[in-house]
Amino acid sequence: MQVKDLSFGTPQENILYDELLLQLADKQSQGEFLRFWQSPELFIVLGSVGKEKEDIWLERAAQDHIPILRRTSGGGTVLQGQGCLNYTLVLDKQRHPDLNDLRKSYAWISAKVIEAFKMCSVEAVFRPISDIALAGSEKKISGNAQHRGKKFILHHGTILCDFDLNFIGRYLKMPKDIPEYRKNRPHEDFVANTHIIPDQFKLALTDVFALKEMERLQTPSNAEVLALRELIQKRSVLVSY
Repeated sequence: MQVKDLSFGTPQENILYDELLLQLADKQSQGEFLRFWQSPELFIVLGSVGKEKEDIWLERAAQDHIPILRRTSGGGTVLQGQGCLNYTLVLDKQRHPDLNDLRKSYAWISAKVIEAFKMCSVEAVFRPISDIALAGSEKKISGNAQHRGKKFILHHGTILCDFDLNFIGRYLKMPKDIPEYRKNRPHEDFVANTHIIPDQFKLALTDVFALKEMERLQTPSNAEVLALRELIQKRSVLVSY
């Protein structure tokens, strides 16, 4: 598995690079990936079937010039920006049998993420179908989504480290489909920061997957840069700006 600690300068590049990693694995047999990234700017990203009018306070987003993008994975609408660490996994379904079942795959991956949280002194619990919450308060600290290829899956998740939580209520409406453990709590009562040091979590999750820190790559290859440029030209992920 290759470990990539790699953030790009634009929302489009960050979203499409995840998609590129799945393509490299599924179509070019380049194996499994673990990626970490943070966006230098605030943006909103919809799931594959998310509806911007239902999920987003569009007038506020337009007023503040917040880009709205769409990813290929499912899941809900989320905010990205400084203080929100992302991890991306591209995993082989044949190598990990639990990944062939959607619900089992979320539980299997979340168990590893929770183990990494514990190494960072954060006690967390899995809440189906795809959330991770603080133990005790049941406040959400991580949302996850997947896009499933033929041989590999793309699984990515957010980690609230030191994010300005006021942004969530400003730009995102209460979703129509909410997990039972939320108990109709508004955003400000439902989400929380972990206050972990991002580099500490990166080392922990790398250790959980039994990877070597020396393998962590911080620049894309020339082939990846060219492929990403082609993908950006071929498919727009920008919904509005």
